[in-house]
Amino acid sequence: MKPLTVGALFAGYGGMEQGIAQVLPVSLSWFAEFDAAPSAVMAHHHPGVPNLGDVTKVGWSAVPRVDVITGGSPCQDLSHAGKRKGMTDGTRSNLWAEMREAVAVLRPRLVVWENVRGAYSAHADSDLEPCAGCVGGDGSDGEPVLRALGRVLGDLSELGYDANWYGLRAADVGAPHGRFRVFLFAQPADADVKGLEGLRGAAGTSQTGRHGHAESRPGRPDLTLLPTPTSSDTNGAGAHGTGGPDLRTAVSLLPTPSVADGMGGHLSRSGDRSHELLLPGVAKRLGEQSGQAGYADDGRGGRSLDVEARRAENWGDYAPAIARWESVLGRPAPAPTEPNAKGGHRLSPRFVEFLMGVPEGWVCDVPGITRNQALKALGNGIVPQQCAAAFRAYLTDTAREAIA
Repeated sequence: MKPLTVGALFAGYGGMEQGIAQVLPVSLSWFAEFDAAPSAVMAHHHPGVPNLGDVTKVGWSAVPRVDVITGGSPCQDLSHAGKRKGMTDGTRSNLWAEMREAVAVLRPRLVVWENVRGAYSAHADSDLEPCAGCVGGDGSDGEPVLRALGRVLGDLSELGYDANWYGLRAADVGAPHGRFRVFLFAQPADADVKGLEGLRGAAGTSQTGRHGHAESRPGRPDLTLLPTPTSSDTNGAGAHGTGGPDLRTAVSLLPTPSVADGMGGHLSRSGDRSHELLLPGVAKRLGEQSGQAGYADDGRGGRSLDVEARRAENWGDYAPAIARWESVLGRPAPAPTEPNAKGGHRLSPRFVEFLMGVPEGWVCDVPGITRNQALKALGNGIVPQQCAAAFRAYLTDTAREAIA
């Protein structure tokens, strides 16, 4: 089939487009990314594709129309790790309004929006009248409170789009950490057969089905998972949609670290949770315990895993989860740390790249990208396999609804 044309807002390193491409053929027409390092990653992998830059300065009427608009609007004000200012005027998370404008003008066949778990609960402003039956709740004064996800759903509904949303962890598709993300898919309500005629039949399929990797099904409570990568790792070493499935699975998770916890070179949380390591701390401990045994110079300034020499104890409690992700990705895990200037251990961006499920070297091999830039870009990104699993579930559900 002819590839779907895609316009990517808040593109990052392109994880959302990678996820959709695992299901259907796509062609990137343009993207919008403000940060220099992710922009360089996108330019490296998509030469000649224009970067629209700052979304607040784009005149959408002059932008080519596309089949799909994707966007993970900024999450800082929605995340439980931040100050929870919500999707309100003046916040970074309110840049959703720019994506809404792009949808209003370009009228794509499909809208894909991604965000953090906090979208379920963070407050939002809207021109729409709040309602107690929306994705919200009652405030302290008894009045309905609109949540961020409800705001997005309301805005899209006002534009004539119907939407489903799905919440799942990276662990649900086999990754060794528990990053949770919400994926929302919307199509014009008046489109024939929900607007994606024939796409389900052309979609890439696998024996794992809608739930992602086979081994992430319920019944695997024995896996110990690594902390989720965050953009601040540069310092120091089941929800459901409208008719959508519950994609949660029974896998033990370490608590997801907050951005603030990683600031200032901290390896662990503070206060009465000081016994909980952040990702840099876990990587440092693994590197020290293994003594980097079983690793060899990969010729690129990092280290790669000698699979024959690796022993399960190199990864400690995380060995089964690491092995599962190696099986999913079809490549061995790199060393968790790299030497710092004093010969100690610090978190390796190549290891974080592995955790995020992007192709090897997708970020780290881009010319001019520093270690700190790579870690920040990776920490702000998504696991493409998560997006792919949610998209497959959506295509399955909409096909069922069309038949009904």
